[in-house]
Amino acid sequence: MARSFTEREKENIRRNLQEACKQSWTQYGYKKTSVDDLCKQAGISKGAFYLFFESKEALFCEVLCSVQEQICNAALEVIRKYKEKHGVAEALKLIYREYDKNNFLYNPDSTDFTILMNKLSEEEAKKIEESNYMSQQIFLSQPYLKFKVDADLAMSVIYSLIMNIKNKDILPYNHIETFDFMVSNLVDSLYE
Repeated sequence: MARSFTEREKENIRRNLQEACKQSWTQYGYKKTSVDDLCKQAGISKGAFYLFFESKEALFCEVLCSVQEQICNAALEVIRKYKEKHGVAEALKLIYREYDKNNFLYNPDSTDFTILMNKLSEEEAKKIEESNYMSQQIFLSQPYLKFKVDADLAMSVIYSLIMNIKNKDILPYNHIETFDFMVSNLVDSLYE
């Protein structure tokens, strides 16, 4: 007979599965992360995994959306604290550093990510799309921030800046310092 878990155990197991997924995804990618390995790390059987998540993809979707939400909330807090373009610069620096720690956030063109996206349910794909939309709203919906340029251009510049992380290994100079320099100099061109 299967053992039942207390609510506290369920919370801890779910959190452990999410953390194991995040670490394995960062290190090995989606395809090379197995449910068996995640279960071993969380201390549960493979059968018990399905008490917590409908599928491997459901776990990955939850991890991706959760990490994006945490980053967005932290960035929004920074922007609201400073309420001016300096806050935007600091928020972008925070986002970049988080992307650096979580490489699965910036590789949507990889085969590994495409395989994941193709296996997601429509509902899961919609959650990821909504999560991406939420991250854009950080820079668009602050009444105390005004763009000097077209909003689409500003968002394209911001996205391009963050996606420069894909080039971090080929830059001749420290990529974080390079990013900080670019942000500090571009934010004045984007915001009043």
